[in-house]
Parts: sequence; structure tokens; C-alpha cells
Amino acid sequence: MTTLELISPGASSRLLSSFQSLSAERLARAKWAYTTRRVPAQSAAGLCVRGVPNPGDVVLARVVRLGKHQGLELRSGRKAQMFPGDEIVICYGHRYVPDQFEATVPMDLSACHLVAAGGIAARALSWHEKVGAPTAIEPLGFITDSEGRRLNLSQFAVETAEARSLPPLIIVAGTAMNAGKTTTAAHLIRVATGAGLRTAAAKLTGTGAGGDVYCFADAGAHPVLDFTDAGVASTWKLSTEALEGIWKTLLSQLGREQPDLIVCEIADGLFQEETAAMLRSNDFRDVVSGVVFAANDASGAAYGCRWLAEAGHRVLAVSGTLTASPLALRETEVATGLPVHGLADLAEPATLASLLDACRVPLERVSCAHAS
Repeated sequence: MTTLELISPGASSRLLSSFQSLSAERLARAKWAYTTRRVPAQSAAGLCVRGVPNPGDVVLARVVRLGKHQGLELRSGRKAQMFPGDEIVICYGHRYVPDQFEATVPMDLSACHLVAAGGIAARALSWHEKVGAPTAIEPLGFITDSEGRRLNLSQFAVETAEARSLPPLIIVAGTAMNAGKTTTAAHLIRVATGAGLRTAAAKLTGTGAGGDVYCFADAGAHPVLDFTDAGVASTWKLSTEALEGIWKTLLSQLGREQPDLIVCEIADGLFQEETAAMLRSNDFRDVVSGVVFAANDASGAAYGCRWLAEAGHRVLAVSGTLTASPLALRETEVATGLPVHGLADLAEPATLASLLDACRVPLERVSCAHAS
């Protein structure tokens, strides 16, 4: 007996009623979020109004009530103002951000929240008292192709490129969100490109949003990728194997462009499970030349540098928001015994040369290789 013979006429009718067509005009009016930027608009044809959401599923939703996020980051990078009643195209994903939301993918298509400006649908479980309530949304259905198959970010991921040797790879990690990781990475990219080095960059973990990617590109990095290019909306709750697939895919894609230097940021802090898993991976450690650690204070810097050293990483220097205070900077130098670089230091070619020397890669050798 075939599968079709097991479906009664009534059940078949209900199945068909679960699908709706989507006009090109309606899709064009909707605001498409950053997380969907690799999804071809022409692949969207219908709407499935039943089912259990999976991370990465593309969903059409209606804005019900504005909260923390009042703007949606579009595929173009522009932040669009949202209004109640707007239809938005976003993705399901988990979110782990102590400064904002703890949110998970719900078990159905019932009302939930927009928990990231880059376009993440989830049910908020808790949030920092400073950010207030999340923006409320009504999922209207999963976006499907012309065959009724759900669209998911994983279908549009870049492929792992052919293995090749990587240039020096500097990782920027930190104590927590808002420790200064992105600013540190951007300044490293800026001074490297100013020194004539072709510099590529990536954000390896986090929640889908374009701010860091655009910041790295503005600093001069090319190409710039993030985990959404590897087919995931968020890296929270991913297995170690999935995380390994992400960093191998992104680094292989950057490596094929033959840059002189790669700078990558890892989101959140060392207590975040996926951050810790990636940094403790032996395979990952083997490709990392060194780590610049961003911290909010001397005690966090001291703990983080010791944690990284115990995990087998070469910690090159400390930076981050603590460097705004000369006193905190001096405390950190004493506590860690490492160079501590503020933004002015990071803008100096001599600082880059010292970091590459600590990576055992003299700046002169990299420059000569580039010139040849």
C-alpha cells in the first residue's frame, strides 16, 4: 500500500488547505530581513500555514506590536522602520544574549517575537530589564518554493571550498557582549589594510545581523562572511559538529581568496556554550595563530586570558572597553602580564607588527609575500 493510499480524501483536502499561493506583489511589499539575504526572492512561491518551525526556516510574519526592535535590518543593510501591520520575511532561530534576550524557536506557528533586528523569530523567555519587552509578531506561514517545500537558510549556504593553507588567523574573543570585540577586530582590519595587507574577515558565531559584517567591510576587509553564509540564522544550541562545519566552511571560503591575514570574531563570552566549544576544539586551535581578548575590566581580562591559555591558545594582547580607563588599563597589564592596546594603539602599524611577531609571522615576511 502506498503512502498516498493511506491518506483519506478528507485528510488530503486538509493538506491542500495548508498551502496558499504568494503573489509577487505581496512578496515585494514585504520587508526582507538581513538573515534572508542569500535566499533568492524568486524561489518564494507559496505559504505553508501548518507545521513545527525549525531553526533557519524562512517565515512570513506580521508585526503586531513594536517593542525593543522597532527597525528591521534589510538585505541591503538599511535599517527600515517597522509599523504595526507590516509583513516581514525573517527566519526562525534561537537567541542567547544576556544583555538582551533569551529566546528559543517555538513548537508551532503561534504568536512569538522578533528578537533581533537582523530578522530572528523566536519566543522570548526572558530579557534584560533595560531593553523592555520584545516586538510582538504573528507568523503567517512558512515560505515555500513552487513545489510546496519550505525554504530554509541551509539550502542556500556557501559550500566548503577546496582545502588550502591559511594565512595568519587572529581571533578576537571576549568576556561578554559589549566588551569591545567588534571594535577591536575592525581596528585590526583597518591597520592591516592600511599596511597593504589583503585582509579577510568573518564573524563565526552569534545571532544573524549585519552590523558587524558591514563594520568589517567598512574597515577594509574583503571578503567578509558570517555564519548566516553557512546556512544558519543563529549558532546557539548548535552541536560541536555543526560549529566545526561553520568555521571550516567560512575559513575555506576566505582562504580561497588568498588574503594575507584573516581576522575573525567569536560572539558573546567564554561562558557561552558554543563559544567555549569552538575555542576548546583541537582542530580550531590548530588553525588559530593567536587571540586578542576584549574585556570590560581587569579581573575579566585576567580570567579570560588564563582560560584561553589553558585551552592551548596563544593570547597576543588584551583590548576592549577597559582601555577607555587608563587606570583599568594599567591594572590589566599587571593582572595579565600582556600588552594592553587601546584604540589609538590598535591604529599603529607597530602594534600590528608586534601582534604578527607574537604569532610568529613577521610583518615584513607577509608584506614581501604580498608584493611577490
